Amino acid sequence: MKKENGRYVVYGNALKLSQSRAADRWQSMLARRYHFDPDEAYSLRLRDNPYLGSIFGLKDVVRSEDGEPFARENAVVVSTIRMGFGHYRIAMAGASCARAMGFTPCWLDLLAIPGITTDLIERFNKNYSFFSRISQRSKVFNKYVWECLTTGESTLPVLNGLLNSWIVTYPWRFLKTNVKDYKSSELFRNLYAALPSDVPMLTSHMWNCMGAVAGGMTNVVDMVFDNWPMAFQLTEGAKHGIQSPSGYYGFRSMRGFDDRNRILNPVPPEAVCYTGHHVDHELVENIEADCADRLRRMRGCEPRRFLLTMGGAGAQRELFRAVIECCLPLIRQDKLALFVNLGDHKGNWEWLQAELPGSMGLLHPHFTWEDTKAFADQIRSQPASGLHVFLHDNTFHAVYSTNYLMRVVDVMITKPGELAFYPIPKIFNERVGGHEQWGAIRGAELGDGTVEARSIPQTLQAIDLLTNASDLLDLFCDCIVKNKSIGIYDGAYKCVALATGKKFLRRQKIGGPLEPGCSPSAFQSPDP
Repeated sequence: MKKENGRYVVYGNALKLSQSRAADRWQSMLARRYHFDPDEAYSLRLRDNPYLGSIFGLKDVVRSEDGEPFARENAVVVSTIRMGFGHYRIAMAGASCARAMGFTPCWLDLLAIPGITTDLIERFNKNYSFFSRISQRSKVFNKYVWECLTTGESTLPVLNGLLNSWIVTYPWRFLKTNVKDYKSSELFRNLYAALPSDVPMLTSHMWNCMGAVAGGMTNVVDMVFDNWPMAFQLTEGAKHGIQSPSGYYGFRSMRGFDDRNRILNPVPPEAVCYTGHHVDHELVENIEADCADRLRRMRGCEPRRFLLTMGGAGAQRELFRAVIECCLPLIRQDKLALFVNLGDHKGNWEWLQAELPGSMGLLHPHFTWEDTKAFADQIRSQPASGLHVFLHDNTFHAVYSTNYLMRVVDVMITKPGELAFYPIPKIFNERVGGHEQWGAIRGAELGDGTVEARSIPQTLQAIDLLTNASDLLDLFCDCIVKNKSIGIYDGAYKCVALATGKKFLRRQKIGGPLEPGCSPSAFQSPDP
């Protein structure tokens, strides 16, 4: 990161001297607390991923003397962290599309690398999850603290001045937070310096991206999350794959990134790219077939299939309870089948059992990946009924089970986090953090989801409409197929192309819709 006259400069925009000094003090404090050694060396090896290795050809990057030596040839490193499920989900989309384009995806999870990366990120992750849950239990905290922190804006004018105070918050939207996060991520540089500096790398969180650039990596593409531009998502020295045109404009212009509301110098066009939504290859490839199956089931009067997802922060239990109670009579009438994915939250399974003492006979548990996969494969061509609960003992299967079930359900009920960008009809329940509202806006305008249901009654109304009527499901499926035809869901492919130089082209039929699959010839090597 550049520094001129003691002031950090990001894309030609200088921080105040006091903000620059505060960022240096922040890094020094973290370095002391977590015993940062600037000369520490990392030995990195590859091992087959035991969970998704057979699906994506995925290999784990591990800190060890044992394992397969890391080879740059044909490799794409996918660097992520678990902070909620969204960043893992984006990384899986990158790994899936890298595999489809002929590369070997290598999974680098900073929380799986012993050392300062694990110690530091676990601190931040614990705080994020805690405040996410508090925001769902306290409307006052959510409105006046959490939404302000996650958007950089306040509903009360008096708080707008306080937002600039270190004591109250340090909003993610402002440029000073970008520098603060970069200085934190510089402490990961030794890890990334152990990799070939020019290996193609996809990142799904800015700390991964910043650490990679600080470690001297030169071929980094950040798969930017959400649809609300915030300064802390930018890393000078990397390219950024942006999921929406409005997001692209926000990052390009650095709109609202200054805490004093100044107009900033824009980000150069070579640093940002509108790619489209970050979605797994197997979901994009099968959009037409899966939407046709949804409409076939609807017209055949089969029970409408709903998938209810619990996020990685474990919030929204009250909403879960209300949705399940609403659906139970419809399940008994064979109008609806409900699939509840608890992720890897074992405590939520114990809670759910206590909430359903008289309905356990309807419940079908699926607690292994083999069982989840077998069930999804079975109902691809057979009717489904009842209440099904999914719980896994690892984050990979916890996240990917939702992706796998997406193809065989009709509607997904989810907060508008990263799942907002996926090609499936969706009911958007209340957001967790103000930044998520723009995911719901994006989905609603594209026609593949409802507007955000800001209350439990609104969510239940949406369930009623999508269970007992046909117009909305018909509309959503039609929009999803059309969205595919113009590349809305091609973001992960294009991020791989940015990192590797291998062009992505989806072949189109003359006078007809796009082909449902991506044949190998759809991916081309760089021009000589």
